[in-house]
Amino acid sequence: MPFDPIDEAAAQWAKHWRGVPQMHAVTSLMRVQQLVLGRLDAILKPHGLTFARYEALVLLTFSSRGSLPLGKMGERLQVHPTSVTSIVDRLEQAGLVVRRPHPDDGRAVLAEITPAGRDLVERSTADLVGADFGLGALDEAGLRALSELLRPVRKAAGDF
Repeated sequence: MPFDPIDEAAAQWAKHWRGVPQMHAVTSLMRVQQLVLGRLDAILKPHGLTFARYEALVLLTFSSRGSLPLGKMGERLQVHPTSVTSIVDRLEQAGLVVRRPHPDDGRAVLAEITPAGRDLVERSTADLVGADFGLGALDEAGLRALSELLRPVRKAAGDF
């Protein structure tokens, strides 16, 4: 486009309502999220993954035993239990995780990463790192500044 559609939306917004800087910022943030997620999913697609499934595999890789209860995965990934179940279902179908009974809690189920899952995390991570996680337009200082700029919003929302 020969113009920035978010700038145009902000100009139109200003004719009707207050909060132009907030509207512009949140619209920009949401658009960047769409663009980056689309790029990440495109990088992961040849591996048979989405970014959500990749995040789950990385979480299991980081766990001390390579396994976590599904409920704990949902908490750490900050997704609804139904979403965790769906993610683990897909990863299990692909042979990247297995479900195991929890040794101490008969009601809980563990998701455990398989050797194939660990191998896929390594290969897909190399591709994501090689593509700068879709943020190649920013240098290292810009990446740090972006993270710090977003920190108060995350903190105010109870993210940590």
